[in-house]
Amino acid sequence: MTARHVLVVDDEIGIRELLYDILQDEGYQVKLAENAAEARLYREQMRPDLVLLDIWMPDCDGISLLKEWGNSGLLTMPVVMMSGHGTIDTAVEATRIGAFDFLEKPIALQKLLKTVSAALKHGEQLPRSDMTLLNLGKSPVISELRQRLEQIAGVKTPLLLIGEQGSGAELCAKFLHTPDTPWLSLTDYEQLATAPLDILEQIQEGMLFIPEVADLSKNQQKGLQLLLARADKYGARVVCVTAKSLPQLVVAGRFDNLLLQAISATSLRIPNLSDHREDIPDLARAMAALLVDGGEVLYREFDVAALNALRNAEWPGNITQLDSVIRNLMQTSLGEKITLADVNRVLEQFAAFQAALPIVESSPASAGLAALNIDKPLREARDDFERLYFEHHLVKAGHNMSRVAEAVQLERTHLYRKLKQLGIKAK
Repeated sequence: MTARHVLVVDDEIGIRELLYDILQDEGYQVKLAENAAEARLYREQMRPDLVLLDIWMPDCDGISLLKEWGNSGLLTMPVVMMSGHGTIDTAVEATRIGAFDFLEKPIALQKLLKTVSAALKHGEQLPRSDMTLLNLGKSPVISELRQRLEQIAGVKTPLLLIGEQGSGAELCAKFLHTPDTPWLSLTDYEQLATAPLDILEQIQEGMLFIPEVADLSKNQQKGLQLLLARADKYGARVVCVTAKSLPQLVVAGRFDNLLLQAISATSLRIPNLSDHREDIPDLARAMAALLVDGGEVLYREFDVAALNALRNAEWPGNITQLDSVIRNLMQTSLGEKITLADVNRVLEQFAAFQAALPIVESSPASAGLAALNIDKPLREARDDFERLYFEHHLVKAGHNMSRVAEAVQLERTHLYRKLKQLGIKAK
C-alpha cells in the first residue's frame, strides 16, 4: 500500500521536527511547512492525505488558511488544527469551517496517532477536488451573483439561469443543491414527454438541472409543465438554463408562454468571462491545481506574462474554453513554468480551430428566425418574420436609425412607421 502523505504546518521548528520523526516512524511520508505561504504552495502542487495545521503563525493564521482552502474548493483533505493556546471557541470555529479535529499542545503521542488514523479514514470518504462556484472568482460581479444565489438557496421555486454557453450555469445550480440529496442533469429530454413523474420520483427532495430549456419540443415542454406542477409534493427544485431568447421563441410559436412564466418567476443572469477578466489568473491557477490534485498532470507554475495574456485574451466559450486551454497548457508545456510563449502557442491553436469551423450566427434574431412557426396564417407569419428582420438590423447597426434605413432600403419615416406597426421601440 502506498504511504500516506501528511503535511505538517507549524512555525516552531521543534514541533515540526518532533512530528516529522513520530509520523515518519509510523510509515507516513511527511512534508514540512513553516508558514502558510509554504503550505499554500505545497497544496497547489499536490493533495496531501492529511494536514496538521497550527493555528498561530506569523504570516497568516491557520483559521484563515483553512477558510482560504475552503473558499477555493481545495479543502478536500482532512485538516487537524493544532494550538498551544486553544479555546473551545477556536475549536468550534475550526470545525465549523471544515477542520476534522483539534489537538492541544503539548500533544500526547497516543492522542496524536489516534487522531491521525481517524482523520485518514475520514479522508477516504471525502470527494476529490472539483470546480465549484467558489472557484469562479472574487470580482464584484461574481460576489454579487453568489449573494443572489445565497438569497434564494432556501426556497424550492423554479429558477431560470440566463447566460452564454460555458459561463458556469451548472456551478451555480450545484451551489444551490443540498448535499446528499438527488441531483439529475437531464440529457435525454424525451423523458419529459414520456415519463415526467418518473423523473420526480428520481429527484425527490433533490434537484433537476436542464442544460438548455429552449431545446425542448412541444411535448417535452408540456411534460415539464406537469413536472413543475407536482414538484412541490416531491420537495424537488428545477433549475433551467438558456443561452437563447425565450421571449422571441414564444413570439415565434416555439416556446410555451405559460411555461416561460413558470420557470422565470425567479431568474438570474450569469456573467460572461469577459465581465470578470480580473478573476482569470486565479481561475487559471485553480483549474491547474485541480488537474494536479486529480493526478492528471505534473505541477507547473504560471509566470506573470502568461497570466496577463490569459486575462487579456478573448473567451467566446467562457469558463469551458478557459478550462480546455489550461488543460492543454498543463499537458503540453515543456518547461517547469508555463510562459507567455506557451499561452500564445495554445491560443493560436484554438483560434485556428475556431476559424476552421463553419460560421454559425448566434444572435437572438437568428435564433428566432430558426424557430419561426410556418404553420401560422400568412399575415401572422409575415409579421413574425418582419419583427425578427428589423430587430436584427437594429442590433447590427447599434440602433443607429440612419444605418438601419440604409441597410433595409426604406425612408426613415416609413421605417419608423413600420417599427411602430410591429410593436418595436427604437432606442
